[in-house]
Amino acid sequence: MLSYHEPLFRPPSEAYSLILQITLGCAWNQCAFCEMYSSKQFRIRSEKEIFAEIESLATDARDIRKVFLADGNAMVLSFDKMSRLLDKLKTTFPKLNRISAYALARDIAAKTNEELKILSDKGLKLLYVGIESGDDELLQAIHKGEDFTSTSKALQKARKAEIKLSVMILNGLGGKNFSQQHALNSAQLINQIQPEYLSTLVLSFPYGEDHFKQKFKGEFIALSTIELIAEMKIFLENLELENTIFRSDHASNYLILRGNLNRNKQELLSRINDVLNDPKNAQLRPEWLRGL
Repeated sequence: MLSYHEPLFRPPSEAYSLILQITLGCAWNQCAFCEMYSSKQFRIRSEKEIFAEIESLATDARDIRKVFLADGNAMVLSFDKMSRLLDKLKTTFPKLNRISAYALARDIAAKTNEELKILSDKGLKLLYVGIESGDDELLQAIHKGEDFTSTSKALQKARKAEIKLSVMILNGLGGKNFSQQHALNSAQLINQIQPEYLSTLVLSFPYGEDHFKQKFKGEFIALSTIELIAEMKIFLENLELENTIFRSDHASNYLILRGNLNRNKQELLSRINDVLNDPKNAQLRPEWLRGL
């Protein structure tokens, strides 16, 4: 039987995946904007415990095709542990065709090119990485523990190992003071990585804006809804992607955008321009009026 330590998070695209909680919490857990694992003390679950859970599903779950490894960065497992885990999953679920996980850039960087390729060959096909921003000053302000270069190198390393990437940028993360450099440098970073999937979420304040400001290193002035969309325009204008599926349709987004970049770039920018040119008549989610 599965035993989950709540809260448990997964990407929307893993709604029909078997979720295995390999770690509890996040190994970093210091980002100013993130409260997902603030209630947990990080630890890696024992291999014996995890394998017992997998074996308990062997009889009733022979048709499992996708597995998502939780919590915040299961990729923190050593190469040896991850390799044994992937072997166990493949032998237990013969129809399995994709294993995915959340990851930090440092988790990827800690493994060699050869190790990443072996993990890919064993079924690790997709990593979800919260990049948040490509701006070094802002990354320092939110205590991300990464910078433009470390993120770019690590994620390109994963792509060379044939591991697909789904990356996320946080719209509004730096507020008014960082808005333009956040948009420009984030676009430059995404251009270097060329991920298969890209999404944007809007910065939210689960414990209130003041709580976030206390954790943010520097002055933070929140963007209005229209300013958030203007920041998105700068970000999209500067993306030069070959074939990336783009989604900005999370519950936090005011303007829903979906497409392929760069193929649908001008269409998406046209929708943004329509909002910026006539915000009063824009078809946005109801909360947008509070931002004007």
